[in-house]
Amino acid sequence: MFDLTPLTDYGLVFLRAMAGAVYIDSGYNDLKDPQARSKSIGVPKGFAIFLGAAEIAGGAAIVVGVFQQLAAIGLILIMLGAIQKKIFVWKTGFWGKDGLGWSYDLTFISMLLVILFTDGGRIVFLR
Repeated sequence: MFDLTPLTDYGLVFLRAMAGAVYIDSGYNDLKDPQARSKSIGVPKGFAIFLGAAEIAGGAAIVVGVFQQLAAIGLILIMLGAIQKKIFVWKTGFWGKDGLGWSYDLTFISMLLVILFTDGGRIVFLR
């Protein structure tokens, strides 16, 4: 119907900016109080710090376009860990209570797969 393929790179940079912003914010919040975060997700404090730093680094890489495919793979692994915890440990359903199911995580995996498969498009801010 419409040929919007010339705008693909703009759509991909917007997707990268939004996904990256979510991961940067999430990682920052994890690092603000790693003790509380570690208790809330049931991991050691050091691992919570690692996750927060990885989310910030991966989110920033996706936004600026540096090693974005590697960052997408790393963030996908983090999200798969979150889904595993929600399904098998916390017994959370797809939608969960109060929207805290693993549908959110799966949505972000889908976004990260687009970034992985397209290398995030041709618009990059650092190379």
